[in-house]
Amino acid sequence: MSLENFKKQAKLLVRWHRERNYSVGGRIRQLSRYEDLTDTEALALPFPLNEAQDIVAVEQGYNSWAELKQGLKKVPKNIRRAPTALKLTKAMPVLYVSDVQAAADFYRDKLGFTIDFLHGQPAFYASVSRDEACIHLRFVHQPMYVAGLREKEQVIAAFLSVANVNGLFAEYQTRKAPFVQRLKKEAWGQSSFIVSDPDGNALCFAG
Repeated sequence: MSLENFKKQAKLLVRWHRERNYSVGGRIRQLSRYEDLTDTEALALPFPLNEAQDIVAVEQGYNSWAELKQGLKKVPKNIRRAPTALKLTKAMPVLYVSDVQAAADFYRDKLGFTIDFLHGQPAFYASVSRDEACIHLRFVHQPMYVAGLREKEQVIAAFLSVANVNGLFAEYQTRKAPFVQRLKKEAWGQSSFIVSDPDGNALCFAG
């Protein structure tokens, strides 16, 4: 990547800070002098372009913007890379929750997922995964659906394919997971069951 691209990244970071985009907080904490700040405190800082440039440099493995510029001078300019094959690699549902930490704990404790990351202080975004399944969790201030609509329309927030659905159902029975629908044979050939998270997001496990 060229120096011009890194300059654009730094300017974009400054703009996001000015717009009070909370995703900037975690990036500012990469600078050791700010590592203990909350997102709110990070957004309250004066944030000149040179600090944004230092953050971009750190993200590229350098100690400072000056080091990044020197490093780029040593990179041969005539290296050509083969184009990456065009393909979609993964899709992840984003579920809306009222408390990201509590939701992530539920997926870990009741459904056996691992918490991949919690972003923000307090957390407003997270990722949880189990085997090859990954779900993202996003904080919202109010419900995304009209009360009772999800139940009435049987809205499924995420569909998860399972290699051994009977075994997973037995595991979730032991974990006392909140079932919306217990394991049953479906008309389309597979067996499935549905679990609801604390925010009413229905997860269909089928196999």
